Amino acid sequence: MASQLHAGAAKSNITPKLGRHMQGSFSDRVADDVYDELYAQAVVLENEETAIAIVVCDVIGLYKRHVDMAKAQASELTGIPVENIFISATHTHYGPNTLELAHLPHEAEYTEWAMAKTADAVKLAHNRLQPARVGHASGSCPEETHNRRWHMQDGAVKMNPGYQNPEALRPAGPTDPEVAVAVFIGEDSRPIAAVANYSLHYVGSPAGNTLSANYFGAFGRALQRIAGNEFVAIMANGCCGNINNCDWTREAPPMPHPHYQVERVASVVASRAYGAWQQIRDYDAEPALGAVTEMVEFRRRESSEEELARAIELYESKNDPADMDWVYALEAVKVAEFPLVWPVPVMGLRIGDLGVVGVPGEMFVEYGLQIKAQSPFARTMTVELANDFVGYCPTDVGLEEGGYETWLCRWAMAATGTEGQMVDTSVELLNRLAES
Repeated sequence: MASQLHAGAAKSNITPKLGRHMQGSFSDRVADDVYDELYAQAVVLENEETAIAIVVCDVIGLYKRHVDMAKAQASELTGIPVENIFISATHTHYGPNTLELAHLPHEAEYTEWAMAKTADAVKLAHNRLQPARVGHASGSCPEETHNRRWHMQDGAVKMNPGYQNPEALRPAGPTDPEVAVAVFIGEDSRPIAAVANYSLHYVGSPAGNTLSANYFGAFGRALQRIAGNEFVAIMANGCCGNINNCDWTREAPPMPHPHYQVERVASVVASRAYGAWQQIRDYDAEPALGAVTEMVEFRRRESSEEELARAIELYESKNDPADMDWVYALEAVKVAEFPLVWPVPVMGLRIGDLGVVGVPGEMFVEYGLQIKAQSPFARTMTVELANDFVGYCPTDVGLEEGGYETWLCRWAMAATGTEGQMVDTSVELLNRLAES
């Protein structure tokens, strides 16, 4: 039997100093301004049987070795088992270099500091535990989610074909318009935290050297503004490796100021989340809690001997970060240093009749749609970039079609079969949690 739920929420500022190298572009950008602060935001849930923590960090991605640092420290501070702590990244392209990609300098010192601050967020949330109830609901926002891969007249599949490009025929895949939201309220019915889930990569801004939590942070501010309360408002990014907010069938949208589209999209999605929230009638004071992780054998693709020899020759012949052929030659050399197979985590959570799955890469939207369709729970959130980073994970069809997300590099290594592996494992974990 489940017992009384207690919930606590908090956030910890992980904004780096100016001058840090930024991630999200092939060019080396250095931060010279801050639009909004970056945070690690945490929700801790506890009853007499179980304690779990959900943490979302405003960074582009995190490797397991860094996530494990935060989990170990958070566990030491709170007593929550390491295996019950779920940490994901929003995927803002306007934060520091937490990943080792291309020629960009890795901000190792910052990343370790941010993981310590992430552990602090869990401790702060744990300090704030109070009797609580949880409810969840879903809205729909098809207007701001678009498949960025398109079939072209020449037979190719192209990412971001350009606005109203006459050569672009049709999208190469679906979208997921669901805006799911879980709301945790105290005994006075005031919100403690809200965790939302929507499949949208990020929203582009021309302010390339400005640190920002991007639409994910703006969503949290908008949801609090609409609700008229202060609480921890989290956007946990859904499966969106082939999704962005650009509607290529229309003219380019207006950009009165560099963050206009970021704020606009956030407000639209927050309004749908709040509308769904207001439809919640039944809040559960005694939801079953659970967490389970399965390590799966992730397999990368590999270059042929001839391809690797050419890459090594080009990589060693010059050092030109402006030459994309050189960048991908560098990446081919680096990928070849990886093992062919290594273990990566897939994690499942249960909060009453809400299921949550965390997968460790930039999954195509089809992953999330399949997991949701097969889930035994009344509602399921699929969270990408959770607990590790393995880059783009296309569908098997997407790998055959080609395109940017399939070009071999450290952010696009997944082999054929990854789709079935990740989907099947996710569904198996959800079924295991539902039966527990």
